[in-house]
Amino acid sequence: MKNKILALAVLLLTTTGIQAQIDRSTPPKAGPAPEINLEKPETFTLDNGLKVLVVENHKLPRVSMVLTMDNPPIFEGDKAGVSTLTGAMLGEGTKNIPKEKFNEEVDYLGANMNFSSRGASANTLSKYFPRILELMAKGALNPDLNQEQFATEKERTLENLKSGEKDVSSNARRISSALTYGKDHPYGEFTTKESVEGLSLEDVKQFYNNYYAPQNAYLVIIGDVKPSEVKKLVKKNFGSWKKSELPKNTMPKVNNVAETQVNFVDFPNAVQSEVQVTNAIQLKKGDPDYFPVLIANKILGGGGEARLFLNLREDKGYTYGAYSSTGDDKYVARFVASASVRNAVTDSAVVAFLDELHRIRNEKVSEEELANAKAKYTGDFVLALERPTTIAAYALNIETDNLPQDFYQTYLKKINAVTTEDIQRVAKKYYLADNARIIVVGKGSEVAEKLENLTYNGKDIPVKYFDKYTNAIEKPDYNKSIDPSVSVENIFNEYIKAIGGEDAVKDIESVYMIAQAELQGQKMGLETKVTSSGKSSTVVSMAGNVMQKQIFNGATGFVAAQGQKIPFTEEQVTAAKAEAHPFPEMMNENATLAGIEDVDGEEAYAVKMDENTTNYYSKESGLKIKQVKTMKQGPQTMTVPITYSDYREVEGVKFPFGLSQSMGPMTLDFQVSEILVNENVTDADFE
Repeated sequence: MKNKILALAVLLLTTTGIQAQIDRSTPPKAGPAPEINLEKPETFTLDNGLKVLVVENHKLPRVSMVLTMDNPPIFEGDKAGVSTLTGAMLGEGTKNIPKEKFNEEVDYLGANMNFSSRGASANTLSKYFPRILELMAKGALNPDLNQEQFATEKERTLENLKSGEKDVSSNARRISSALTYGKDHPYGEFTTKESVEGLSLEDVKQFYNNYYAPQNAYLVIIGDVKPSEVKKLVKKNFGSWKKSELPKNTMPKVNNVAETQVNFVDFPNAVQSEVQVTNAIQLKKGDPDYFPVLIANKILGGGGEARLFLNLREDKGYTYGAYSSTGDDKYVARFVASASVRNAVTDSAVVAFLDELHRIRNEKVSEEELANAKAKYTGDFVLALERPTTIAAYALNIETDNLPQDFYQTYLKKINAVTTEDIQRVAKKYYLADNARIIVVGKGSEVAEKLENLTYNGKDIPVKYFDKYTNAIEKPDYNKSIDPSVSVENIFNEYIKAIGGEDAVKDIESVYMIAQAELQGQKMGLETKVTSSGKSSTVVSMAGNVMQKQIFNGATGFVAAQGQKIPFTEEQVTAAKAEAHPFPEMMNENATLAGIEDVDGEEAYAVKMDENTTNYYSKESGLKIKQVKTMKQGPQTMTVPITYSDYREVEGVKFPFGLSQSMGPMTLDFQVSEILVNENVTDADFE
């Protein structure tokens, strides 16, 4: 029965994505670069070193303010996580204003205020600006760093670490940074359960006292203000901020690998591989190469019109999207090209990435591509200027990156001056196709062997293995042996026994399940009905309105959505017949045992129910704990996992009340509210 959720969610996302098609084949031609007129900030510096930048803008009665400490990167070492805890505790009241009263006043004044370990920001109506600036200063300079709040934030941090342990995407980002920069580098180190557990309130206070200092700090204020008023208020609220000597931090040099290699990390629960092709670079905003790199990245992987997206998604259907980013930093940055791809095409996706890297290095881009990229970049740049936060960031960048005062006024002229020769030159310099790490985080039992056979341009690409903490390891054994006495029949029998036994299961003629999930801030309702005679019904609603129905009467079926009724294809009928039973294990005669795999730290038997569906049954409990289904949506082939948890007994049979389904970047967590056995199901439900 739960299999219906998979098909339903896919159909829902498919139908809700049906929109009027826009012809993007002929982009608008780029005109001359528009004149950019940015107000020059008025600046002043307090005796303690705090530099203040004020930009008057009286178009709206609002004020934005950003406080930033431009300290060198901090290596936390065995105190990793202390900056996160410090940032979380800031803004939770002051020594003189309790947390509840502090937050209540900010809300009452209709303002937004945020704090971090590197500064603070606020946005308010101009008439409340003096008080909001005062509250921001009090929260930043006089925080109430108490034991109770520390214990709360520490526990929350540990919970977040635990909940993220199985998230393949977030782990892949962490692993990629650690391998590229090194774990002993501020940009490569990461927080662990052990490092957080070892932290104390004194560590937080020490970090705050060491690094929350004014001598490298900037305060940018933009909006409906007068500089003379701002100067008085800033002196009053920030003038008492004391300097402190920053601890010395020595950053190790970051080196790229001598030859392109695959760095593989096994996540047995991964239903798709996270692939990143990356290398460290030295690039600053003030460098001559900066503007050519912006356009090169836009052409390579800067959006839905870029080469990586068109190749890996539109042409080959490997992924929902493939992108690249080319960072800039005063110390060290990196280039990254990335995508989440199906396990079966992981090696092919790596080749596609390398193809595009070599292509942009070895061949000039076309004049049309260059013009389109410039037009898109110009449009994005102009739109961004509408946001006060953008203006604040630009004003700050000029100071912290030592840029010319006209850097942003001449920005688009420099973009328009980029040539095809420039693109090829910077691609060769920054996209190191022959010295890149190809970081793959995925399911080793399905992808490792193919990666080991990977070649490019007639040359083998070596594979090096790491654990999830980026420690080098030997290649794991992904082929766990199965006891010869174990069969699919044994596994199904143990499952039936685990949920209540054959006699109890045979008495079930129908199951009616009601569940809820949250999708983009709205409540999604799900109702499924399935009978032992081979009929099924699925109804999805959003905010109480029926969005989609999927009905199968045992012989034919249809999907109804957005006023359309689409009959099942022959393939869909076959799939529906195989799944239209409260317990498909009772009727599946063609299932095969695929092996033993790790499912969220639990060993499970993998049973292929058919060509597109694999179920996983716990070796220990016998319960079904996961299903993975391969589905097609247009040119895309998707791997959709669903995990089962929180089994509860209903009428003598256990059903999962927790169902979590992932599809690309989206996860739907369904909570079952009710299951009715042999109730409220009639033949009319399947018409």
